[in-house]
Amino acid sequence: MRLEFVPVEEFYFALTLAVKTLEEVGNSDLVEQVRSRLEDKFGQSSTVAAAKQNNFNYVFRVQDYDNSPSPQLVLSIADWNGKVRLSSDYGWTLDADRKPKKTDRYEQRQQFINDVHHHLKTLFDLDLPALN
Repeated sequence: MRLEFVPVEEFYFALTLAVKTLEEVGNSDLVEQVRSRLEDKFGQSSTVAAAKQNNFNYVFRVQDYDNSPSPQLVLSIADWNGKVRLSSDYGWTLDADRKPKKTDRYEQRQQFINDVHHHLKTLFDLDLPALN
């Protein structure tokens, strides 16, 4: 797994309707730790919402991780209502009408979450609590 940061100038083109919430974890202390580490590494987030419940959203194209039949894989790390929200299109694709539909990989989303946790720990020394 390799993460390619999507800067604010490319944000609109990176996300699709298939990006769905994977999990929400932690508390405001963890949110601040995640924000600080990502800001130190990448600077300005991919997008900033003008709302109390959301202050940052770092978006990455995930390379070297199979999400077939979908041609891309996106991971979003954001804050939402005092928690860290991870979202991705893993296990989803868009049909001919551009509506999200589950793929055979949908059942493997928990393994993808575990892999993301491991990768974030390795890359950014972020230890996200497991939900299960």
